[in-house]
Amino acid sequence: MNYSELKEFLDSKMRMSHIYQPVMILKLLEKGIAYRKDIAESILSYDESQKDYYEKITDNMVGKVLRNHQIVKKDKEKYTLIGFTNLNNDEISNLKSICISKIKKYLTIKNNVWDHRTKSSGYISGSIRYKVLTRANTRCESCGITNDKKALEVDHIVPRNKGGSDDLSNLQALCYSCNAMKSDRDDTDFAKMRESYNDRNNKCIFCNDNKIVRENELEYCIKDKFPVTKHHTLIIPKRHVKSYFELYQPELNSINELITDVKKELDKKDKTITGYNIGINNGESAGQTILHTHIHLIPRRDNDTLSPMGGVRGVIPNKMSY
Repeated sequence: MNYSELKEFLDSKMRMSHIYQPVMILKLLEKGIAYRKDIAESILSYDESQKDYYEKITDNMVGKVLRNHQIVKKDKEKYTLIGFTNLNNDEISNLKSICISKIKKYLTIKNNVWDHRTKSSGYISGSIRYKVLTRANTRCESCGITNDKKALEVDHIVPRNKGGSDDLSNLQALCYSCNAMKSDRDDTDFAKMRESYNDRNNKCIFCNDNKIVRENELEYCIKDKFPVTKHHTLIIPKRHVKSYFELYQPELNSINELITDVKKELDKKDKTITGYNIGINNGESAGQTILHTHIHLIPRRDNDTLSPMGGVRGVIPNKMSY
């Protein structure tokens, strides 16, 4: 490829969904050849989210420690090495050598020094990672920030080293800040939480139902025994829990996953379905008769009632129309 061809590619043919192509070419234009890690470092140098992450590390961790030891001083965003102007070139060179030696020695001893950036997620296949990030719709599931402002990472809600699984229901999309703050050293009693997923009540009909039509790790579906409409389905946590508001985040994730899957299945099976009601009776005053939380997925069809206006508002009949 000559100059004219490369220029034409850059000017006209290159289709960019990110900065990666020109950054890689820019790096290769330095010497005509570059190792993968060098190209990756070049891409990283443009990543403002990573810069922001280490700016916080600088201020809240390393900078704070060095200020306390009166090694540096800080003026807004500027750091100054105290006494630097009194150092000669030989002294500076010697101090640099000591720093480099300390870094090399530490990295040799602590070969997992960067685990705080990766341990919570570990290896997640590309297809699963895609599903998690798509489900989050480009936003952190904790603070809500979009991925164009902070890079999103796939995180285990219950960390792997606390017994968490790689099931989709135990994964969430977090921005790098929320993920770093959460850490895998969260003091939540994950052992007790994990054991509670196995809670069952021998007297509860939902804890003993064997007519399961679909399930995932934490939830299952059955057909309602007294259906409001054809294909009326219940989505039920396997854990015996009375209130929707007592569900763990992995359970909420897996409930939504099952609702979506069942809806897709019913849409294929029954072309007369034109809408759905999704409802939860939480508390006896709200009509809950089985004290094991469950979600109703009720298919609706054109003209299945005289006036569908108001939908779930019909729980108070005279408030349905408005």
